[in-house]
Amino acid sequence: MQAELDALETKLALMLERYHAMRDETLKLRQQVVALESNNKHLSDKLNEARVRAEALFNKIPD
Repeated sequence: MQAELDALETKLALMLERYHAMRDETLKLRQQVVALESNNKHLSDKLNEARVRAEALFNKIPD
């Protein structure tokens, strides 16, 4: 009986360790998603600015 309880305790400790590791990884991944979304927005804004400038230059070209 004691051996079964010890085995159960070991399995529970391992499960908790894996849970904490996965929770930490999830937090890091969520932070990466936020950073990547912010970077994507910044690049999208720069692309839009370049498009507006290109259109303005195109409109200055005589027909």
